[in-house]
Amino acid sequence: MTITTDPLHWVKSSYSTDNGGACVEWAPSHASATGVVPVRDSKVPAGPVLSVPVTAFAAFVAGVKNGTV
Repeated sequence: MTITTDPLHWVKSSYSTDNGGACVEWAPSHASATGVVPVRDSKVPAGPVLSVPVTAFAAFVAGVKNGTV
């Protein structure tokens, strides 16, 4: 899946401050428009971006919230 060249609005995980900022960022507005969640390392914003299907990302978040991931 290809991410568009439009600038993405990145959001840092709310847990980033809990572990010294070593966390991830995601682009929710892109996800709602395309069905793909762009995810990147918040410490390396110019680094690679993972493209995760919305359903897989939602399952991951649910697993983190309920402690199974």
